[in-house]
Amino acid sequence: MFKHLMMSAAALGFAVLTGCASVPMESPEKDQAHKAFATPPQDQAGLYIFRDSSFGAALKKTVKINGEPIGETAANTYFYRTVSPGPLVLATESEFSDNTLELNAQAGKNHYVRQSIKMGLFVGGAKLTEVTEEEGRKAVLSTKLAQ
Repeated sequence: MFKHLMMSAAALGFAVLTGCASVPMESPEKDQAHKAFATPPQDQAGLYIFRDSSFGAALKKTVKINGEPIGETAANTYFYRTVSPGPLVLATESEFSDNTLELNAQAGKNHYVRQSIKMGLFVGGAKLTEVTEEEGRKAVLSTKLAQ
């Protein structure tokens, strides 16, 4: 009985991590405009937060900047925001509490942050990692702009 219960739980977990979730998307024109990677105004920083994997595709994960939700990600989506320079706390919804990333946004620069999904006890968790400009641009080009 226990073995069947564990197998059922594993199958359910796999289904949740490999299904598909959808979130509201921006227009293709806005998506292409942000993929030009323009330098932000000198008094602002650009912030790309992307999820470039289909692992955990059934999961939508909320992203916050300084405690304010900016939206939910799905597989192969990204957000772009301009922010004031200085310290930021980025957060993403995880299994038991938010996972955070402290970032020092630099004026006139774009920053790139990957949201990755990881296995959890009951549902998948999420993690944020700042990546290089080269890695970030490549990943953003393979994703679509979420609202």
